[in-house]
Amino acid sequence: MQTYAPKAEKIDRAWYVVDAEGMVLGRLATEIARLLRGKHRPFFAPHLDAGDYVIVVNAAKVVMTGGKASSKLAYRHSGYPGGLKSRSYAELLEARPEEVIRRAVRGMLPKTRLGRRQLRKLKVYAGPLHPHAAQRPLPMSVPGAAARS
Repeated sequence: MQTYAPKAEKIDRAWYVVDAEGMVLGRLATEIARLLRGKHRPFFAPHLDAGDYVIVVNAAKVVMTGGKASSKLAYRHSGYPGGLKSRSYAELLEARPEEVIRRAVRGMLPKTRLGRRQLRKLKVYAGPLHPHAAQRPLPMSVPGAAARS
């Protein structure tokens, strides 16, 4: 019996919308990465982009536990000698909340052309509105990602 391997052009991609308000960053990012890679599908193949599109709204209201917002640093480099810049995740969450979620998900995807292609299917917005209503995204809940109070 042969193993079924789908063709890339025959994969039907769905759109999901996730409300990140009050969710823990890491637990949210793992579920998003799972959807982007296509690991939720019965025909998952690690060499194939079989994932779906994910829209994240309310990215500014995501939660980081254990004091990581103030102690963890986000680095970037200008490409010039001495051009390493760093800022805390608390500062990054204030200035560019979309970047916090994008960085967390990016770290969970393959570090290849395939991973970059999968990351392009992630759409993150700081507020509750997004311009992808025409795709009719399905609401997705992430169990266990809500922060405890």
